[in-house]
Amino acid sequence: MAPTQADLIKQYFLNNPNRDIPHPEIVDWAVAEYRRLTGEVFRDPDRAICKLHQEGFLVKVRKGVYRYDPEIAHQRELEDFTPEVREQIFARDGYRCVICGLGRADGVEIHADHIIPKDLGGRATLENGQTLCSKHNFQKKNYSQTESGKRFFIRLYRSASALGDQHMIAFCRRILAIYDEFGINGHIEWRE
Repeated sequence: MAPTQADLIKQYFLNNPNRDIPHPEIVDWAVAEYRRLTGEVFRDPDRAICKLHQEGFLVKVRKGVYRYDPEIAHQRELEDFTPEVREQIFARDGYRCVICGLGRADGVEIHADHIIPKDLGGRATLENGQTLCSKHNFQKKNYSQTESGKRFFIRLYRSASALGDQHMIAFCRRILAIYDEFGINGHIEWRE
């Protein structure tokens, strides 16, 4: 019986532990190997790779580069907060979201969140935990991307200011005002 597409990708990483594997290498191999074994086309290797990463089997080293680290992969199951630690996190934070201050008393669902995410090696400890409301827990995944974006526009604004490029200055001001209007990444301050 031929392996599934996901099994094929997983086996490649198992055969290459602790090695940073760039996207083209694994995709080219998987497509060719699947065709050799089944005579069929491997339709979506990216989906299988992403799924393995989401399940904690792969570490994302950087964009398009993944690694299978046996020690981390086998610890993943142990890295959820225990009920006791979850309760300690909530109690320490006053049963309120550390970002907006809303909590159970306001009828808001709260979550114990890893400050350093599990997929980046974050442990399920009291020190690495924080209370977030549902909204901010969901948004946290996007914060690193929006932080990078805000920092980019701050640098672009400064460069445009140094050059006197009024059109670009106005553009950056508008984008940065939208960050402020929606309360996104308020911890990153910028001044005109």
